[in-house]
Amino acid sequence: VLPARAGDLLDRIVAAVNGHVILQSDWEDAVRYEAFVAGRPADQSNPEERKAALDRLIDQELLREQIRSADFPAATDEEVAARVREIRERYSVAPDNQVAWQALLTRYRLTENELSQRAALQLNLMRLVDARLRPTVSIDAPSIESYYNQELLPQLRQAGAKEGSLADVTPKIRELLTQQKVNELLVSWLQNLRAGSEIRTTFALPGSGGEAR
Repeated sequence: VLPARAGDLLDRIVAAVNGHVILQSDWEDAVRYEAFVAGRPADQSNPEERKAALDRLIDQELLREQIRSADFPAATDEEVAARVREIRERYSVAPDNQVAWQALLTRYRLTENELSQRAALQLNLMRLVDARLRPTVSIDAPSIESYYNQELLPQLRQAGAKEGSLADVTPKIRELLTQQKVNELLVSWLQNLRAGSEIRTTFALPGSGGEAR
């Protein structure tokens, strides 16, 4: 348990990743941020969502360790600002309506600076994953054709949409299959990082009846 300022709740450690501690306040902040990005109410996260948020915090710390040893350009201020605008547009808050925007951030106990920092981290982690995993992925023509015939065409026909030719949609299918493969490789990479790391958790979810380790 860490000391706190007068009037603050005492913070406590809920996880440690290779000696780096994750505090209860970090966890609560992550839960609220994920609810904010997803458009969910700030105070209605269920135990499964909270546990998933902590798992992602652990994964982020494992990947952050990889960032320190990687050589790639960090997200620019312009890219971070664009990401924040994208989040803002989901709430249909006009660019000139700063009062409504601040009220929304306050509801989730976020500041603009905190939002920018989290957006920057998200972008940098995505860059790390792409730099590490995307070069290892190769999507061949048969895979693209198979997706076109077995997945895309049935979806288009069901929706009554116009059917594009295989040649026209090949770039989009290749990117989709590449991203799917990158996601699969990321799961394996994180499993390997976890296996080679010292990770300890101690937390209690509402209604769980105790602590988990």
